[in-house]
Amino acid sequence: EPIWLTKPETASRLRGRIERVLEFAKVRGHRSGDNPARWKDGLRSQLPVKSKVRAVKHHSALPYTQVGALMEELRGRTAISARALEFTILTAARTGEVIGARWEEIDFASRTWNVPAERMKAKRVHRVPLTDRALEILGQLPRVDEFVFPGVRAGQPISNMTMAKLLKHLRPGITVHGFRSSFRDWVHEQTAHPREVAEAALGHVVGDKVEAAYRRGDALEKRRLLMQDWQTYILEVSANLLLPRRHP
Repeated sequence: EPIWLTKPETASRLRGRIERVLEFAKVRGHRSGDNPARWKDGLRSQLPVKSKVRAVKHHSALPYTQVGALMEELRGRTAISARALEFTILTAARTGEVIGARWEEIDFASRTWNVPAERMKAKRVHRVPLTDRALEILGQLPRVDEFVFPGVRAGQPISNMTMAKLLKHLRPGITVHGFRSSFRDWVHEQTAHPREVAEAALGHVVGDKVEAAYRRGDALEKRRLLMQDWQTYILEVSANLLLPRRHP
């Protein structure tokens, strides 16, 4: 069912091939009974018609090799939307997590941002290691109320469209959420950091419930090295320098 809902054209072709293979096996005497892959009088009653399924659209992401140039442009702007977007990219966080960030969640002593469970998609506390530049951004922001990135209305954070509007102006067609994909691609293609550490940095639950129960830690220090490498990479790229890979 999942592939039928996300890649209907591919799923339809695959179903047809499976149906033909099973029919051939039945003719040769290798199986008996109804064909479970048959569309008519079979799967048609269980799955939506292909033409009614909308393919999933992934968030448009900026290639990681181009993120550094964007970061340099953001540093040249003074608007709070630029600081919020830069912070979002540095932490690989979701938009909602950033705009809802409160000062009480920032632990400067441990260089950590503690996102409460109610604002996390996985519904559990997420500790985000803060890099040098992320801390510098926080140090530049005025503390006018509880929110790290305050909006125009007192007691309210910036809206979820604030960063999107700025990004639309700077990089049309690219989404804020897409920077999480940029980060993941960079980890996979340019570093030797383990996949599990990268997924943990994105706030994803790695493995099944049993595996998660045995792995109580959140690999904070390993993620700290990863995020510092990410910062170094995008700052080095913006300065047209090359960064040697780090092998943890």
